[in-house]
This record gives sequence, C-alpha cells and structure tokens, in this order.
Amino acid sequence: MSAALANPRILIIDDDSSVLVSLALLLKQSGYASISCDDPQQAMRILATQEIDLVLQDMNFSLQTTGEEGLALLANIKRLYPALPVLLMTAWGSIALAVRGVKLGAADFFTKPWSNTQLQELIRSTLDLAQGALPGSVDRQMLDQQYNFSDIIGEHPELLKVLATVGRVARTNASVLILGESGTGKELIADAIHRNSPRAAKPIIKVNMGAVASSLFESEMFGHVRGAFTDAKSDRKGYFATAHQGTLFLDEIGELNRNDQVKLLRVLQNQSYQAVGASKIEQADVRIISATNRELAELVAGNEFREDLYYRLNLITLRLPPLRERRSDIPLLANQLLNRLVVSYGMGSVRLAPSALNWLSARAWPGNIRQLRQCLERTLLLVDKPVLEQADFLFAEQHEDEQGTALTIDGMTLDQVEKLMIEKAMEQHQGNITRVAKALGLSRFSLYRRLEKHQISSNDGMDEHDGDGREQP
Repeated sequence: MSAALANPRILIIDDDSSVLVSLALLLKQSGYASISCDDPQQAMRILATQEIDLVLQDMNFSLQTTGEEGLALLANIKRLYPALPVLLMTAWGSIALAVRGVKLGAADFFTKPWSNTQLQELIRSTLDLAQGALPGSVDRQMLDQQYNFSDIIGEHPELLKVLATVGRVARTNASVLILGESGTGKELIADAIHRNSPRAAKPIIKVNMGAVASSLFESEMFGHVRGAFTDAKSDRKGYFATAHQGTLFLDEIGELNRNDQVKLLRVLQNQSYQAVGASKIEQADVRIISATNRELAELVAGNEFREDLYYRLNLITLRLPPLRERRSDIPLLANQLLNRLVVSYGMGSVRLAPSALNWLSARAWPGNIRQLRQCLERTLLLVDKPVLEQADFLFAEQHEDEQGTALTIDGMTLDQVEKLMIEKAMEQHQGNITRVAKALGLSRFSLYRRLEKHQISSNDGMDEHDGDGREQP
C-alpha cells in the first residue's frame, strides 16, 4: 500500500460489469484513480503487483449467494495486507453477512444500490483513517503521549486499535457510531472522543434514547416555549440547545422508534431545528456520537431502523471488543477498579491476591466490564479483608446464589447494598452519626431513618454533638 494518499488508488472487485463501470465513474469524478477486476484470484494478483490504498469488494462471485467466497477473499486480503482498508458491498438481503465481514476486519460496508454522496463520504473518511494510522505496533504509552485516555483502562491490541482510531477521528466533526455489547465502555469512548476534540471546552450532553418518551421527544430534544402545550409553564432548552458547540451523545440509539427517527434525521440533514411552539429556527451546531449494543445494520434490514438515518450516524463506526476477547486486560482492570471502589467507600487499602486475579481472568464476563466491577464491589462489601482471595469471591458468589430471586440482575438489591454501605461507614467513622451522614450524603434525620429501617444500632448514648451543636473531636 502506498505511503502517502495524495492520489489514492482504489481496487474495485465485483463480477457485475455495470457495478464496475458505475463505481469507476464515481471514483473518477471524486478524484480517485481506480482499477477493476471481476474475480478473487485476479484481485490477489493485482494487490501483489500494484500499490492499492483501498478495496471495494463484493461479497459474491458466482451463482452461489452464501457470501463465503467474499469472506474468504476478505480473510486473504487481511492476512497478507492487514493495514489495507476494505469496504464491502452487498444487497440488503445480505446485511448480516456484511456485519460478519466487518467483525472479520473490513473497515465498513455499503449497500447496493448506493447513495453517491454517502459512498463518497464513506470512502473519504476510510482513506483519512488509513492515512492517519500509526505505523507498526501501537502501544499504550505512545497513545497516552498524544491523547487523553485517562478513564480507559487496558493495553490489549484490539483496544489499542480502537483508541488509535478514536484519537484520529476526535479532531474531526464526523458522526461516530459506537457498537459493542452492554458493559464494554461505550460511554467512556464517547467521553474520550469529546475530550480529545476541538469541542472539549463545551459540554457533552448524554441522552438515553430508550428513556425518552415518544410523546415528549420533540420537547426533550429541541425544547419548547412557554404556552406551547398545557404543561409548558416556561421556556425550556432542549438537548440540542444545551449541547450547542459541544457533543450530543445518543446512547441506546437502536431503541428509537421509527416516528422519532424521522424527526432526528431532519435535524441532522438540515443542521437546524425549531423548539416546540417557537417561530425561530435554531442552528444545530453539535457533534453527534451514538451508541448501541444492537446491530443497527440488521435493524435496517428488518425495517426497524431508517437506512438514511443509519448512514447519517455511522460515518465512522467503532466496534468495542468484549472483555472475553481481551482477557490480558482483566488483572489491570480489576486492580484499578478495586482501587477506585476503595476510595469511593472510604476504606483502607485492599488488594487482590494472585489466586483472585487468576479466578477473575478465567471468567467469561458476559456483562463485560460492568459485571466485573459489580463482582469486585459486591465482594469488597461482603468481605472485610485487606487481601481478597479466590475463596472470598466464591463466598460472595455463593451469597448471591443463596439470595435467589430476591437479588437483582446486578447482584444485590438496593436495600442490601444500602445496608452494607451504612454498616461500613458506621465502622469507618466509629459510629459518629454526623460524619457517617456526611460521608453518605444524607441528613442526620435521613440516616436515623435508615438505621431504624435496617435495624442497625446507632449507639445514641455516644452522640457526636455537645450542647452547642459542635462536633466533638
């Protein structure tokens, strides 16, 4: 692949001559040189003898439409030319196949028939990312010297690839779609993009799209003026206005219903919006980052998500690896998460024994980093020891199992966690009610109510205030 992309050369691989002609014309109009071929063997010969900067590759090359030929070609290209970006092209009926291809290393995919404008944007952003790729292996120290990734823990190569891309796209205004299982840290990646962008001095506004009622969508997103509807007692800014010149993070974007998708798309297309009941049109100067644990492409294929909105949101797609695919990071994550928990609960020093780290590293963690953190937190609260062993985690796990259906999915009920926190705080501050209440962010009255509720002794005979209301030393 060429070292510089001043005059990018793009290889088109498709067995349909009309597709080859159409794409070659589009690329020429966009200022790119191209070369075309119609079968995988010829494609590999071209790659071996010519400088290519990007591949546009079909998924099928025969009457068989399983896509296995396309996946095999992709695998060969990525094996021999791992840094060469590949964009897959497919029909809507093969969206799931294209998603498999992205997971196997393709940069992204587009569908036939394509939108010329959207495809041009996709090609341009893919080439920009390839040009900015760091040479050779990327290490965490190198990335930390260039960017602020202070909240993100890990050194696994798959994570570092994501972080390198984050650093490169952060300085642009491109919309970013973050994909990944629940608990993989999508919000932290959104924070990192904003923190390393020219918009960092302005706010990042986070919206859980699954929690926005459809009846309130326009009011929540765009705001309203007084009297716009019955309960509009005063003017209210929407999320777009609050995020002005900053970043708007749309979490759980896959939960947005079709009607509200149209309203969001209109704003992204026109870069403007109108508050409910207002006559003035406002400019939408925001950078959009969205995230979901669902495959948006598959939702599009199932007619659950608009195709045009999908392409507006995923100019750049980041796919976060699940924790089970970066097990070497688990000891580092566990130690740092434990340290943060110890500080947040005001506890003394606690560390993990080798047996505990080995046990944690061997777990599957279907809930990813969030589940790991909850496991550490539960064990820390249940076991009062300076060194946590494997047996302590097994004890905490058994305690969870014994609670049966009384436990929430996160491991403990709110009442159980609240009681443990109060007991720990009472022990930490030797029963000093004022200090305990302050540490827990409660009033003295609220703390007394909780002590009574959980039947925790408050040792009232040793109250911490003297006659003038001042705290005793």
